[in-house]
Amino acid sequence: MNRFSDRVVLITGAASGIGLASAQRFATEGATVLLVDRDTEKLEIALQTLGGDFHEAVTLDVTDEPGWISLADRIKSRFGKLDVLVSNAGFGRFLPIAETSLEEWRSIVSVNLDGVFLGTKHMMPLLAASGRGSIVNMSSIRGIVAAPGTGPYCAAKGAVRMFSKVTALECAEAGNGVRANSIHPGHIRTPLSAPAYADPEIAKTLLADVPVGRPGEPDEIADAILFLASDESRYMTGAELVVDGGTTAQ
Repeated sequence: MNRFSDRVVLITGAASGIGLASAQRFATEGATVLLVDRDTEKLEIALQTLGGDFHEAVTLDVTDEPGWISLADRIKSRFGKLDVLVSNAGFGRFLPIAETSLEEWRSIVSVNLDGVFLGTKHMMPLLAASGRGSIVNMSSIRGIVAAPGTGPYCAAKGAVRMFSKVTALECAEAGNGVRANSIHPGHIRTPLSAPAYADPEIAKTLLADVPVGRPGEPDEIADAILFLASDESRYMTGAELVVDGGTTAQ
Protein backbone atom coordinates (compact mmCIF):
# COMPACT_ATOMS: atom_id res chain seq x y z
CA MET A 1 0.00 0.00 0.00
CA ASN A 2 3.00 2.30 0.52
CA ARG A 3 1.25 4.30 3.24
CA PHE A 4 4.65 5.47 4.47
CA SER A 5 6.36 6.38 1.21
CA ASP A 6 8.76 9.32 1.69
CA ARG A 7 8.54 8.97 5.47
CA VAL A 8 11.40 8.37 7.86
CA VAL A 9 10.67 6.06 10.79
CA LEU A 10 12.87 5.49 13.85
CA ILE A 11 12.26 2.41 16.03
CA THR A 12 14.10 1.64 19.26
CA GLY A 13 14.54 -1.93 20.46
CA ALA A 14 14.42 -2.87 16.79
CA ALA A 15 16.78 -5.86 16.74
CA SER A 16 14.08 -8.44 17.55
CA GLY A 17 10.51 -9.04 18.68
CA ILE A 18 7.94 -6.27 18.31
CA GLY A 19 10.54 -3.74 17.22
CA LEU A 20 11.78 -5.88 14.34
CA ALA A 21 8.26 -6.89 13.28
CA SER A 22 7.32 -3.21 13.18
CA ALA A 23 10.42 -2.30 11.19
CA GLN A 24 9.61 -4.98 8.62
CA ARG A 25 6.02 -3.76 8.30
CA PHE A 26 7.07 -0.13 7.89
CA ALA A 27 9.59 -1.17 5.24
CA THR A 28 6.95 -3.02 3.23
CA GLU A 29 4.83 0.15 3.38
CA GLY A 30 7.57 2.21 1.75
CA ALA A 31 9.21 3.88 4.75
CA THR A 32 12.89 4.53 5.28
CA VAL A 33 13.53 2.77 8.58
CA LEU A 34 16.18 3.57 11.17
CA LEU A 35 16.60 0.54 13.42
CA VAL A 36 17.99 1.47 16.84
CA ASP A 37 19.23 -1.02 19.41
CA ARG A 38 22.22 -1.53 21.70
CA ASP A 39 22.94 -5.01 20.29
CA THR A 40 25.03 -4.30 17.21
CA GLU A 41 25.25 -7.91 16.02
CA LYS A 42 21.51 -8.58 16.14
CA LEU A 43 20.86 -5.15 14.67
CA GLU A 44 22.89 -5.89 11.56
CA ILE A 45 21.07 -9.20 11.10
CA ALA A 46 17.74 -7.41 11.50
CA LEU A 47 18.73 -4.79 8.93
CA GLN A 48 19.29 -7.48 6.31
CA THR A 49 15.67 -8.62 6.61
CA LEU A 50 14.30 -5.26 5.45
CA GLY A 51 15.68 -5.27 1.92
CA GLY A 52 16.92 -2.19 0.11
CA ASP A 53 20.07 -0.24 0.88
CA PHE A 54 18.41 2.91 2.25
CA HIS A 55 17.48 1.61 5.71
CA GLU A 56 19.98 2.12 8.54
CA ALA A 57 21.05 0.35 11.73
CA VAL A 58 22.12 2.57 14.62
CA THR A 59 23.75 1.21 17.75
CA LEU A 60 22.45 3.23 20.69
CA ASP A 61 21.70 2.72 24.37
CA VAL A 62 18.43 4.63 24.76
CA THR A 63 19.54 5.92 28.18
CA ASP A 64 22.53 7.72 26.61
CA GLU A 65 21.60 11.37 26.07
CA PRO A 66 24.72 12.33 24.08
CA GLY A 67 23.93 9.40 21.79
CA TRP A 68 20.43 10.77 21.17
CA ILE A 69 21.82 14.24 20.44
CA SER A 70 24.29 12.79 17.95
CA LEU A 71 21.55 10.73 16.28
CA ALA A 72 19.30 13.79 15.98
CA ASP A 73 22.09 15.70 14.26
CA ARG A 74 22.65 12.77 11.91
CA ILE A 75 18.96 12.56 10.96
CA LYS A 76 18.73 16.32 10.47
CA SER A 77 21.77 16.31 8.20
CA ARG A 78 20.57 13.40 6.06
CA PHE A 79 16.77 13.77 6.02
CA GLY A 80 15.91 17.13 7.57
CA LYS A 81 12.96 15.58 9.38
CA LEU A 82 11.59 12.53 11.19
CA ASP A 83 8.04 11.37 10.54
CA VAL A 84 7.57 8.58 13.10
CA LEU A 85 9.23 7.78 16.42
CA VAL A 86 8.43 4.36 17.90
CA SER A 87 9.89 4.15 21.41
CA ASN A 88 9.81 0.40 21.87
CA ALA A 89 12.98 -0.45 23.83
CA GLY A 90 12.26 -1.96 27.23
CA PHE A 91 12.64 -4.91 29.57
CA GLY A 92 11.52 -6.16 32.97
CA ARG A 93 12.24 -8.71 35.68
CA PHE A 94 9.95 -10.56 38.08
CA LEU A 95 11.00 -9.60 41.60
CA PRO A 96 9.04 -8.68 44.74
CA ILE A 97 9.60 -5.08 45.80
CA ALA A 98 11.41 -6.19 48.96
CA GLU A 99 13.91 -8.12 46.85
CA THR A 100 14.46 -5.39 44.25
CA SER A 101 17.72 -3.50 44.60
CA LEU A 102 17.94 0.19 43.84
CA GLU A 103 20.29 -0.65 40.99
CA GLU A 104 17.71 -3.03 39.44
CA TRP A 105 14.96 -0.45 39.93
CA ARG A 106 16.98 2.26 38.21
CA SER A 107 18.01 -0.03 35.37
CA ILE A 108 14.43 -1.00 34.50
CA VAL A 109 13.01 2.49 34.90
CA SER A 110 15.87 4.04 32.94
CA VAL A 111 15.41 1.90 29.82
CA ASN A 112 11.60 1.86 29.85
CA LEU A 113 11.00 5.48 30.84
CA ASP A 114 14.14 7.60 30.45
CA GLY A 115 14.60 6.21 26.94
CA VAL A 116 11.11 7.42 26.00
CA PHE A 117 11.77 10.87 27.48
CA LEU A 118 15.13 11.29 25.75
CA GLY A 119 13.84 10.14 22.38
CA THR A 120 10.84 12.47 22.61
CA LYS A 121 12.92 15.46 23.72
CA HIS A 122 15.64 15.21 21.12
CA MET A 123 13.53 14.04 18.17
CA MET A 124 10.73 16.58 18.68
CA PRO A 125 12.20 19.31 16.43
CA LEU A 126 12.60 16.77 13.64
CA LEU A 127 9.08 15.43 14.14
CA ALA A 128 7.73 18.99 14.04
CA ALA A 129 9.63 19.56 10.78
CA SER A 130 7.63 16.68 9.28
CA GLY A 131 4.36 18.54 9.69
CA ARG A 132 2.63 15.25 10.52
CA GLY A 133 4.91 13.66 13.08
CA SER A 134 3.68 10.70 15.10
CA ILE A 135 5.07 9.31 18.35
CA VAL A 136 4.11 5.79 19.41
CA ASN A 137 5.32 4.93 22.91
CA MET A 138 5.41 1.32 24.03
CA SER A 139 3.68 0.94 27.36
CA SER A 140 2.03 -2.31 28.47
CA ILE A 141 -1.08 -3.63 30.13
CA ARG A 142 1.15 -3.32 33.20
CA GLY A 143 0.84 0.42 32.72
CA ILE A 144 -2.90 -0.02 33.36
CA VAL A 145 -3.28 -3.03 35.67
CA ALA A 146 -0.68 -4.28 38.13
CA ALA A 147 0.73 -7.72 38.86
CA PRO A 148 2.83 -8.93 41.80
CA GLY A 149 6.56 -8.95 41.18
CA THR A 150 6.50 -6.22 38.52
CA GLY A 151 7.02 -3.08 40.62
CA PRO A 152 9.66 -1.22 38.58
CA TYR A 153 8.15 -2.33 35.27
CA CYS A 154 4.62 -1.27 36.25
CA ALA A 155 5.90 2.04 37.57
CA ALA A 156 7.79 2.76 34.35
CA LYS A 157 5.03 1.66 31.98
CA GLY A 158 2.40 3.60 33.92
CA ALA A 159 4.63 6.65 33.63
CA VAL A 160 5.02 6.09 29.88
CA ARG A 161 1.23 6.12 29.58
CA MET A 162 0.92 9.50 31.31
CA PHE A 163 4.03 10.96 29.69
CA SER A 164 2.48 10.20 26.29
CA LYS A 165 -0.62 12.19 27.25
CA VAL A 166 1.43 15.17 28.40
CA THR A 167 3.42 15.02 25.16
CA ALA A 168 0.18 15.02 23.16
CA LEU A 169 -1.18 18.04 25.01
CA GLU A 170 2.04 20.03 24.71
CA CYS A 171 2.25 19.31 20.99
CA ALA A 172 -1.37 20.28 20.46
CA GLU A 173 -0.77 23.50 22.38
CA ALA A 174 2.33 24.24 20.28
CA GLY A 175 0.45 23.46 17.07
CA ASN A 176 3.45 21.59 15.69
CA GLY A 177 1.44 18.82 14.04
CA VAL A 178 2.93 16.06 16.22
CA ARG A 179 0.66 13.40 17.73
CA ALA A 180 1.60 11.12 20.63
CA ASN A 181 -0.12 7.91 21.67
CA SER A 182 0.75 4.88 23.76
CA ILE A 183 0.23 1.23 22.95
CA HIS A 184 -0.41 -1.42 25.61
CA PRO A 185 0.34 -5.01 24.59
CA GLY A 186 -0.65 -7.96 26.72
CA HIS A 187 1.11 -11.32 26.70
CA ILE A 188 3.16 -11.44 23.49
CA ARG A 189 5.21 -14.35 22.14
CA THR A 190 8.62 -12.78 21.44
CA PRO A 191 12.00 -14.52 21.03
CA LEU A 192 12.57 -14.01 24.76
CA SER A 193 9.23 -15.44 25.87
CA ALA A 194 8.79 -18.15 23.20
CA PRO A 195 10.47 -20.93 25.25
CA ALA A 196 8.00 -20.37 28.09
CA TYR A 197 5.00 -20.64 25.77
CA ALA A 198 6.47 -23.83 24.30
CA ASP A 199 6.03 -25.53 27.69
CA PRO A 200 2.32 -26.45 28.03
CA GLU A 201 2.23 -26.11 31.83
CA ILE A 202 4.00 -22.75 31.91
CA ALA A 203 1.91 -21.51 29.00
CA LYS A 204 -1.28 -22.50 30.84
CA THR A 205 -0.24 -20.43 33.85
CA LEU A 206 0.82 -17.44 31.77
CA LEU A 207 -2.38 -17.43 29.74
CA ALA A 208 -4.80 -18.04 32.60
CA ASP A 209 -6.00 -14.43 32.46
CA VAL A 210 -6.16 -14.15 28.65
CA PRO A 211 -9.74 -14.69 27.40
CA VAL A 212 -8.72 -15.57 23.84
CA GLY A 213 -6.47 -18.31 25.23
CA ARG A 214 -3.28 -17.57 23.32
CA PRO A 215 -0.41 -15.10 23.37
CA GLY A 216 -0.25 -12.32 20.83
CA GLU A 217 2.34 -12.28 18.07
CA PRO A 218 4.78 -9.43 17.37
CA ASP A 219 3.19 -8.71 13.99
CA GLU A 220 -0.18 -8.15 15.68
CA ILE A 221 1.35 -5.38 17.76
CA ALA A 222 3.18 -4.08 14.70
CA ASP A 223 -0.14 -3.67 12.90
CA ALA A 224 -1.43 -1.53 15.77
CA ILE A 225 1.76 0.54 15.79
CA LEU A 226 1.43 1.25 12.07
CA PHE A 227 -2.16 2.36 12.60
CA LEU A 228 -1.15 4.84 15.31
CA ALA A 229 1.69 6.11 13.11
CA SER A 230 -0.45 6.53 10.01
CA ASP A 231 -2.82 9.20 8.75
CA GLU A 232 -5.65 6.76 9.46
CA SER A 233 -5.37 7.73 13.13
CA ARG A 234 -4.87 11.44 12.42
CA TYR A 235 -7.51 12.50 14.99
CA MET A 236 -5.98 10.35 17.72
CA THR A 237 -3.55 11.91 20.17
CA GLY A 238 -3.11 11.33 23.88
CA ALA A 239 -4.87 7.99 23.45
CA GLU A 240 -3.96 4.52 24.67
CA LEU A 241 -4.46 1.52 22.44
CA VAL A 242 -4.76 -1.80 24.28
CA VAL A 243 -3.92 -5.01 22.36
CA ASP A 244 -4.19 -7.81 24.90
CA GLY A 245 -6.62 -10.52 23.83
CA GLY A 246 -9.21 -9.21 26.27
CA THR A 247 -7.05 -9.43 29.42
CA THR A 248 -7.89 -5.99 30.79
CA ALA A 249 -11.58 -6.30 29.82
CA GLN A 250 -12.22 -8.60 32.78
